[in-house]
Amino acid sequence: MLRSCASGPPGPLRRALPAAAPAVRARLRECAARIPEAGAVLDILEKCPEHQRKGDFPVVVFEGLDATGKTTVTQSVKSALDAVLLRSPPACISQWRTIFDDEPTPIRRAFYAAGNYILASEIARASTQAPVIVDRYWHSTAAYTIATETNGSVQNLPPAQDGVYQWPEDLLKPDLVLLLTVSPEERVRRLEGRGLEKTKEEAELEASSLFRQRIEESYRRMVNPACQEVDASPSKEEVLKTVLQLIKKHCAL
Repeated sequence: MLRSCASGPPGPLRRALPAAAPAVRARLRECAARIPEAGAVLDILEKCPEHQRKGDFPVVVFEGLDATGKTTVTQSVKSALDAVLLRSPPACISQWRTIFDDEPTPIRRAFYAAGNYILASEIARASTQAPVIVDRYWHSTAAYTIATETNGSVQNLPPAQDGVYQWPEDLLKPDLVLLLTVSPEERVRRLEGRGLEKTKEEAELEASSLFRQRIEESYRRMVNPACQEVDASPSKEEVLKTVLQLIKKHCAL
């Protein structure tokens, strides 16, 4: 069993998942001499104010595996609420994503964690003017790290109360996190329909149903804030209706 991220010596999972911005910066500095792009990400990160605070408008995050409908739903919610749509990793560093995807897990996750803190600055600014819709945020970084660093079935994941499922104390929190889910069969059908090149992790998802199960269970164990699960199998119109009802229920609009 993996040790808690909140205490104990730094095991593989704790090393792979930076728990706060200082740890993210330290990881990027470690590899900046070898990876110039890490230095560029660090420069952007260090310009972001610490302890971001959101504005008065709600911030809603959409999580889920590829092909669960995040792009379609986020675009629809953006239009319905006249909201700002942001994505992780943010546009200012997304051009380096393929470089970091080929690096070992600790460096790869430092890149995505840095993206979350940079994204927090964008969320803070945008939420003073309009509702903000976010396509992936911290929960994705954590869920994929936990699933990658754990072997076998979901029974081998850290226990539900483990610190790895906690939101970082120094990262801006959203008002609501919605986890879109579809059946494995429906997800494969949608992926085949898109005809896009698979990411490294998407190939792993197809190759291992246990990996997919570990990711989804990790999402479900996240706390402070937790994910609210939404069945994204029905029509686009039905899913949008469900999502807007949840936003209205949990957010002040």
